[in-house]
Amino acid sequence: MKDISCKLLVIGAGPGGYVCAIRAGQLGVDTVIVEAKKPGGTCLNVGCIPSKALIHAAEEFEKLVHMAGGTSPLGITATAPKIDLARTVAWKDQIVGRLTGGVSGLLKKARVKVVQGHARFRDGKTVEVETETGLQVIKAEAVVIATGSEPVELPFLPFGDRVLSSTEALALPAVPERFVVVGAGYIGLELGTAYAKLGAKVTVVESQSRILPLYDAELTRPAAKRLEELGVEVLTGAKARGLSRGGDGLVVETQSGDEITLPADKILVTVGRRPATRGWGIEELVLDMQGPFISVGERCQTSMRGIYAIGDVTGEPMLAHRAMAQGEMVAEIIAGHNRVWDKRCIPAVCFTDPEIVTAGLSPDEAKRLGTEVKTAQFPFTANGRAMTKLGEQGFVRVVFRADNNLVLGIQATGQGVSELSAAFALAIEMGARLEDIAGTIHAHPTQGEAFQEAALKGLGHALHI
Repeated sequence: MKDISCKLLVIGAGPGGYVCAIRAGQLGVDTVIVEAKKPGGTCLNVGCIPSKALIHAAEEFEKLVHMAGGTSPLGITATAPKIDLARTVAWKDQIVGRLTGGVSGLLKKARVKVVQGHARFRDGKTVEVETETGLQVIKAEAVVIATGSEPVELPFLPFGDRVLSSTEALALPAVPERFVVVGAGYIGLELGTAYAKLGAKVTVVESQSRILPLYDAELTRPAAKRLEELGVEVLTGAKARGLSRGGDGLVVETQSGDEITLPADKILVTVGRRPATRGWGIEELVLDMQGPFISVGERCQTSMRGIYAIGDVTGEPMLAHRAMAQGEMVAEIIAGHNRVWDKRCIPAVCFTDPEIVTAGLSPDEAKRLGTEVKTAQFPFTANGRAMTKLGEQGFVRVVFRADNNLVLGIQATGQGVSELSAAFALAIEMGARLEDIAGTIHAHPTQGEAFQEAALKGLGHALHI
């Protein structure tokens, strides 16, 4: 098989990799991208997109359950709903197929050559790819490592049969009767909440003292309350120890030190993700590492000239939109543009019920800057649009400097607040002060008005509370 030479080689066609390749192609850079599976990576195939499809289906099902029970305040009644999870998964797969097909089309449009197979470095400029038709050698002037991340597997709970990673949890043929989730981070709670709404008896096991430990407690209280309403049992300060002797349950050490067994048809393990640094020849390179991650500078360059790394393989936050932004930047750098990583914030969204959004600094993080910091928040109980959507739980909170009202961070929890994340990030990126947000006319009736009202409250004159 004839060797391929190119200016840019991208390894991995996840969100960061494919965006990097597309942008490079648009700029006229001779680009090759290598992917072992389908384009789109974890996010499109077994992560962000399919999980949101399942979450939406669960929300719709739960609405009908309430209507069938005669408890809906909307005055709507319905017959008892049923869920055919296999059809739901097929619908989810159709969405995934459309998106991955779209990525393939965009790569082709940008004149990017796609090589399917497993890539492995020979040296810093040469990669060999195991394809279906043989070994393909690719030589490149610049290489971008965009290999992503993979679920962490516990040695005493290996994936298989009853024990699932998030990948398998998104493809179950039927709703399990008893569903145990190990880890109360965002992945575990998103999927645990969805399956609870679909009718599973869900138990969450978390070693920390509360759920979503990376978020401040005030933001997570509404989600904790909602889990209780859904009948989800949450065991905090508890540690999974392994499968029971018969293999049909999970042995857990509780906070008090007692050992109990939780019956489980399926056990979802979501204790984190690790960078995918194995299997592609990292040992053939001389890369500086930061723990398990590849160390990069402000241009995503590694310690080896001509080699860049983007996305989850470079560390936290492991978010698709961070990888996309890095990929776009690196493509422009390779094309000769002057770019550096200069982002004030990377918004993060937790698609629990209610949703949680953070952008910029939390109150505690802002206080560590050494300047006086204040916060102001506005509850959705005073927002007309939230009332009409039966979504009054939650609030919008702004964190700002006391001396000049510069906004340092914005957080929210509530129904559908993920759609406010762009406004939050834009305000921080543009250096907004409370006066800028308060003086911007927000459409009525929308949940975005809570953002304006939080700013007004910070200025001392909220109008609707």
